[in-house]
Amino acid sequence: MAAKKVMLTQEGLEKLKQELEFLSNEKRAEILARLAEARAQGDLSENAEYEQAREDQAKNEGRILELKAEIENAQIIEKAEGGVVGIGSTVVLLDTEFNEEETYSIVGTTEADPFNNKISNESPVGAAIIGHAVGEDVTVVTPGGDLVYKIVSIK
Repeated sequence: MAAKKVMLTQEGLEKLKQELEFLSNEKRAEILARLAEARAQGDLSENAEYEQAREDQAKNEGRILELKAEIENAQIIEKAEGGVVGIGSTVVLLDTEFNEEETYSIVGTTEADPFNNKISNESPVGAAIIGHAVGEDVTVVTPGGDLVYKIVSIK
């Protein structure tokens, strides 16, 4: 079974590579030093520091495996062309109910960060606006009710 492609911007791929580098080298070495220190204390059966270090090691190694898989299956997002919203676009939307503008960058699910206005192409807003052009009204179906946005600009 082929692994699912991970949609990433070039910037997102670089961040994953940096995190992998940090976890593989610095974090791994720090955890190994903590394990060695805890072992030196003697009896491991009731050693909380040793248990915590082992747990941290397992989490770190798991994240390293995740990152390797994401990097291996990365598909770099090319900027959308032709004046329509696509993955990689930065879009200014007008909330027609409240007459407020909101700016979003459309990214793959791995890079989504709603607090920094990076929304996934699979999110309700992202999925609804993909393929639409400036000036179009788009209805976004959400659990809280439908929202209507007008696409003001696409970068």
